[in-house]
Amino acid sequence: MHDVIVVGGAYAGMAAALQLLRARRSVLVIDAGLRRNRFSHASHGLLGQDGVDPAEIARTARRQLEAYPTLDWVEGAAQDAAGAKDDFTVTTASGALHRGRRLLFALGVSDELPAIEGLAERWGRSVFHCPYCDGYELDRGRLGVIATGPMSVHQALMVKEWGAVTLFTNGAFTPDAATRATFAEEGIALEETPLARLEGHADVVLADGRRLAFAGLFTAPRNRPSSPVAESLGCALEETPFGTQIGTNEAKETSIPGAFACGDAARVPHSLTLAIADGAWAGMQLHRSLVF
Repeated sequence: MHDVIVVGGAYAGMAAALQLLRARRSVLVIDAGLRRNRFSHASHGLLGQDGVDPAEIARTARRQLEAYPTLDWVEGAAQDAAGAKDDFTVTTASGALHRGRRLLFALGVSDELPAIEGLAERWGRSVFHCPYCDGYELDRGRLGVIATGPMSVHQALMVKEWGAVTLFTNGAFTPDAATRATFAEEGIALEETPLARLEGHADVVLADGRRLAFAGLFTAPRNRPSSPVAESLGCALEETPFGTQIGTNEAKETSIPGAFACGDAARVPHSLTLAIADGAWAGMQLHRSLVF
């Protein structure tokens, strides 16, 4: 039996595992290998790693973890979790059963993208969700925001810090008079013609045939944990303005005693820096739960 089973071996999960390994605890990481930022070629805004391929960041982190003798790593998807504090079990898709005293769900999230032809193929390359992560590289060019709901007004107001913005409502909401006045004052263009598709680098083709070219596009997808394994254990979920996440307390413990969660699946907003910090904090709290 391991002290801790970490379900999810991306940045938050590895950050948590590092704290536990340095406390000489036995850790099993179960990882399906589907990092959320696997579509991106460079990570930005992470101190000391700005502009580095996120795959290389993950490889380096794993190599460093593997230097600790109390680490075990299983490549595969966790399918089910059961049990209680001090005796949890996790079953993988291959049917293997693993036992641990504590669980940590570092599942990441899946992005429910707007159903626009050509958008998914450009996700993480010329269509983004975070201007802090990708806005600078767009060099103050012309930027588009594709609405997913009323909260997209806030996104457009933020994105204008990185370039001239056009907000495409695309039927997601109808701007009120106050929003229209604010946009006029802030110099944000408002386009209410529906989108037909995306083409080229970041070209928007509208339903009326017009084609508008942009340096980059932003949208705010709905999120939910990338796997239902925490739900299978009975962990409570909670709604946020961005979607559904695993509910935790300040110590990152879920509604199930002994089961913790961290990273994008258990906090908002999302960024690589915040995921790593959240994972490190969860690892420390997990260790405390094993001591006291």
